[in-house]
Amino acid sequence: MYDAIVVGLGPAGAVTAAELARAGLSVLGLEWKAVPRYKVCGGGLSARIDRLLEPDFHPLIEDTIHAVRFRFAGTESFEVVSREPIAFMVMRDRFDAHLVRKAEARGVRILDNERVVSVSEGADGVAVTTARGWYRARIVVGADGANSVVARSLFAGRRGRLWGALEGEVAVPRIPSSLGAGAIALDIGVVPWGYAWVFPKEGRLSVGVAGLHGRERNPKGCYDRFVQGEPTLTGIEVPRGLGHPIPLYGGRPAERMPLATKRAVLVGDAAHLVDPVLGEGIYYAILSGRMAAVSIVDHLHGLTPDLTAYDAEVAREIYPEFRVAARMAWAVYTFPRIMHQALRRGPEVVRLYYDVLKGRETYQSFFAKIRGKAEAFFARLVREKAASVFSRGCSGRSR
Repeated sequence: MYDAIVVGLGPAGAVTAAELARAGLSVLGLEWKAVPRYKVCGGGLSARIDRLLEPDFHPLIEDTIHAVRFRFAGTESFEVVSREPIAFMVMRDRFDAHLVRKAEARGVRILDNERVVSVSEGADGVAVTTARGWYRARIVVGADGANSVVARSLFAGRRGRLWGALEGEVAVPRIPSSLGAGAIALDIGVVPWGYAWVFPKEGRLSVGVAGLHGRERNPKGCYDRFVQGEPTLTGIEVPRGLGHPIPLYGGRPAERMPLATKRAVLVGDAAHLVDPVLGEGIYYAILSGRMAAVSIVDHLHGLTPDLTAYDAEVAREIYPEFRVAARMAWAVYTFPRIMHQALRRGPEVVRLYYDVLKGRETYQSFFAKIRGKAEAFFARLVREKAASVFSRGCSGRSR
């Protein structure tokens, strides 16, 4: 019997496994595909990732981002530049494999091509059944993504919001001059309640769209419109997008649903710990993995009676951030054109948001600093909307 089995070896699972092994626990890591494996993902790491990871991942960085080119439906372009990096671009096959090999070097037993089909929890441990066999442990970690088998097996009724995403990778001999070195393109006018992007890598571009599931019946249509209308992609043949879900934070109802049972925890995408503004999951995957590892080690060493310390830390450190981020996402994606124009007129707000991505500000401190501007902006918006409705009403009566 292992001390812990980690199901899924993306960033959340690999980091959790490595931290558990470093504490002296016996750990088995299960991944359903061969490592390295291609992962549909934009591959954007906010620069604050340096606060969580050792710098040995830096050779895997394919572009360092200092600027964002904002657009609305392919038009009204403006750019906000930062002197310091705001994000790093990586390919997930190489990045994830790097984290898996670090876990393996710390003593984690890695089994890839091992698809988990069910998980059961008993009084004395957990049993994990795969397509090839079964394994037992004292604790199981669900790090197996948005469609987590661990969550479905042990966390009945746990659901959250999903962004539906489509993404394609296109080879290019050089980064288009219309984008420029060290820049990404974001468009908030193409996808209902979402955004589109172009991320530069070495010799390729990651092109994608993401929007709240259910708001857009045809994400392929959004993807095609973006590819056809995005100036950066003019003259470039972009392949069909591959789909994947992005499991967003689900609000207060989700907070009331535990991320830990007596012998199981959920981390990363499996726990829906994804930033509501940009859909960034890797930072919170690694952060939650480290939190979970501490809780598991303390419990198995007899320092705590259960795993609820993990729930408490997520509630203390992550959920307050997500509450603020969710309010921001609502404003941006409910009024995309108005917000685009507001940010164009006030780039200092964007630069302050960059400090969130750098780890210098939190969402809470960021919002506290812009709150006065935000309240004034929305008061003006309400007045303008009311005046518009009143004007239309009067015009109708006059006819």
